[in-house]
Amino acid sequence: MSTAPATDGLNPRSTDSWWRDAVIYQVYVRSFLDSTGDGIGDLAGVRAGLPYLKKLGVDGIWLSPFYPSPQHDHGYDVANYRDVDPIYGDLDEFDRLMADARRMGVRVLLDVVPNHCSGEHPWFQQALTAAPGSIERSRFHFADGRGESGEEPPNNWRAMFGGPAWTRLTEPDGTPGQWYLHMFTPEQPDLNWRHPEVPEQFDDILRFWLDRGVDGFRIDVAAGLYKHPDLPDSDDPGADERSRDSVNPLAWNQPEVHDVWRQWRSICEEYTARDGHDRLLVGEVSVPTAKEHALYVREDELHQAFFFDLLSAPWDADAFTKTISEAMRDIAGTGSTVTWVLNNHDQVRTVTRYAGEGGADSPGLGSARARAAALLMLALPGAAYIYQGEELGLPEVVDLPDEVLTDPIFHRTGSRKHVRDGCRVPLPWSGHASPFGFSSSAEATRPWLPQPEWFAEHATDRAVADTRSFWHLYRDGLQLRRGMPQLGEGDLRWLESEPQVLAFARGDGLVCAVNFGTAPVTAPVAGTPLLASGPCPTGVLPGSTTAWWLSDGDTP
Repeated sequence: MSTAPATDGLNPRSTDSWWRDAVIYQVYVRSFLDSTGDGIGDLAGVRAGLPYLKKLGVDGIWLSPFYPSPQHDHGYDVANYRDVDPIYGDLDEFDRLMADARRMGVRVLLDVVPNHCSGEHPWFQQALTAAPGSIERSRFHFADGRGESGEEPPNNWRAMFGGPAWTRLTEPDGTPGQWYLHMFTPEQPDLNWRHPEVPEQFDDILRFWLDRGVDGFRIDVAAGLYKHPDLPDSDDPGADERSRDSVNPLAWNQPEVHDVWRQWRSICEEYTARDGHDRLLVGEVSVPTAKEHALYVREDELHQAFFFDLLSAPWDADAFTKTISEAMRDIAGTGSTVTWVLNNHDQVRTVTRYAGEGGADSPGLGSARARAAALLMLALPGAAYIYQGEELGLPEVVDLPDEVLTDPIFHRTGSRKHVRDGCRVPLPWSGHASPFGFSSSAEATRPWLPQPEWFAEHATDRAVADTRSFWHLYRDGLQLRRGMPQLGEGDLRWLESEPQVLAFARGDGLVCAVNFGTAPVTAPVAGTPLLASGPCPTGVLPGSTTAWWLSDGDTP
């Protein structure tokens, strides 16, 4: 397979607006690489892994939360937004990581969590001992209960992770008291963004990390923050507990949230004005349509927002074509670029997800589809995010015993249906037995989630040595993407194709086609593919395969 030569440093095609076509690798820190032998990944491990990521060819990394936290939701319950939890290192280690990343030309994004904090955050601890109506409580959503003695929650909202979205306090004098809102878990109280101290604090938090050199932020629950000021009942109390409030207009997607992103964008622009390099804001935006999504990426708001519709689309050519077309029309039409994702730390891994669709009965079909989807994503206009381990073709670990599960969804609902631990098992790096090089030595503490024996087949050292591996497919695709002006930002033009085949042209002569079926079809271009997700004879596009061609048959 042909590849373009790698380039050192930052993407030569875009400096100021580097984010428009960047490929960012999501590092789930506690599962990436453990430098201390305690069974938990850390910032020093991320620093040690930078040469691997540089060799893979990504433009930057997004780090999951590493702030001080009781870890009820593995860092998404933040107790201090301006420090590093000792299990992950300290600020000096963070500064060393930033220095190494800058030297290698790898951008660094931090995960910021503005919708809620930890119940151990000083503000919430103050609220617990303060009186109803106090300033301390007004930073959160405290309310009196309904019923004769206030024994019922203030409204019927349900938490995303199961159960009611309200917990009642026991007041300092021992009596039952007010209720507080938590759209995820009781350990994650929602902040009240209508209180002026909340936005002021987050302005300072952004500046703290921007002053340490970060290149931007991934924003958790970016459609959240503001709730309806009257906290009325939802009109769909019987809906599924985990999904319903993601689109509840009373709890999410309130119009005031856009003012927050305008303010955050203005802060980023201050830093950009100093050195000419954009600081990126990319939001986790869960809204029903691409048109609503587009409202978050207007010129003065977020630079990007994850487009999850491709991730959730069924394995079908028409479904993918419709999804991509809507994103290009509604999102790219704002002047932003689409931010494509196939996976993240909350989703079933791609290999397993695709194997379960369409009656898949071949053990290799999920892998073939995942490879095809990856190469498709890298050919689309805009930016792309890769979740760690996808480049290794890791399947989901579906048989973790109940006693090791840590996801609060499981503990809140008692159901394994939406449990996320299976995609968070620590990465395998080398060897034939756990910890597979994840920890500093074989005598180290067991990884925080157990690794199955079959992880050996997907270890990084094997993947790098095998030119047929997922790793080489990603690396080759990334090198071509960086070296070819046709790829990255820009437009696409749909091509006529056979049923269950998606085909489009990019720029001057590049063609990408995906065969979503299982039977081979005639290739849209006669020549040998520039790159393909699987064996691809001249003139043929096999089933469950993506290929790239230059229409004149030349390589770049």
